Amino acid sequence: MEKSDVFFTDFRTQIGVSQCTKLQKLIRAAGIEKIDFDHKFVAIKMHFGELGNCAYLRPNYVKAVADVVKELGGMPFLTDCNTLYTGSRTNAIDHLTNAELNGFNSVTTGCHVIIADGLRGTDDIEVPVPNGEFCETALVGRALMDADILISLSHFKGHEMTGFGGALKNIGMGGGSRAGKMQQHREGKPTVDKDLCRGCRRCSKECGSDAISYGEDKKAVIDYDKCKGCGRCIGACAFHAIDTVNENALDLLCCKIAEYTNALCAGRPTFHISLIMDVSPNCDCHDENDAPILPNIGMLASFDPVALDQACVDLCQQATPVRNSQLGDNLAKADWHHHHDHFSDSNPNVKWKETLEHGEKIGLGTRSYTLHMIK
Repeated sequence: MEKSDVFFTDFRTQIGVSQCTKLQKLIRAAGIEKIDFDHKFVAIKMHFGELGNCAYLRPNYVKAVADVVKELGGMPFLTDCNTLYTGSRTNAIDHLTNAELNGFNSVTTGCHVIIADGLRGTDDIEVPVPNGEFCETALVGRALMDADILISLSHFKGHEMTGFGGALKNIGMGGGSRAGKMQQHREGKPTVDKDLCRGCRRCSKECGSDAISYGEDKKAVIDYDKCKGCGRCIGACAFHAIDTVNENALDLLCCKIAEYTNALCAGRPTFHISLIMDVSPNCDCHDENDAPILPNIGMLASFDPVALDQACVDLCQQATPVRNSQLGDNLAKADWHHHHDHFSDSNPNVKWKETLEHGEKIGLGTRSYTLHMIK
């Protein structure tokens, strides 16, 4: 496979030139104008940040991308799917409120927010996974698949499970519906915390397989022989009494993320942007963020999400760790086992190479790239 082109610009600017202007210059140099946007629905897949987290991308950068899309004739909307875990983005009402509170609305970004998998995370569609080895099909947010064009706008940061979160994590895991996220995280079923369950019976009304009944204590009980693992009950419970346990090995999780990304990208134009800034050690799904482990590095864009993630990884590995950070603290320990890998030294039990290796294997992209510097 030939090398892919990845375009890079740092955060240095001259007086009178904003970083948003540099971002627009970057994506134009990367070839976004090659896409036919004329009267096309354009999904800008991003992460709105959990409430309490301040490391997510600022709306200003989102507007810069959306303005270029509209200038080229497209009809952009911002989108993400509801979360599997309990938090401030579990259903579309909370998710939209979360997005609004974190600054994402039609005024600040120039386009509307649509939660891709609907009110309770059940508005999904099953699509084939090209060359899938672990998933024959993927369950993804319907609005994402209804779009004519997919743009991934990622905050590149660390991650406590997958090492880093970039384009593939943003699309693959982020684009999965609640059932799709369950398929990626584990093959098992949800569990009931009886201390939190109030016996309201809402979960049984939403259950797609009549798997929920109630014991003498009026608490929910899941029949795992009937349960299909769709996750509807998680979204139905208003008291966070139903959750799931992540049991898949991390290398398998990485491979499934790559396969879900391939399913979402197949058969239509896609374009991918990542900003390496505020590189927190953990995901933006946390309702807090620790200090950055690395300095702000720059902005990258490519038609190839695998090459983009690989380029981001390489730039991060070349950077000097921030001393007053989780990574810096670990490296300063006298007995620390050095992995010589910033992501593994920040979160020692992570896997990340498998995501890129599997993405390349199934034809999603290539890890070989040429980096083009844009001033």
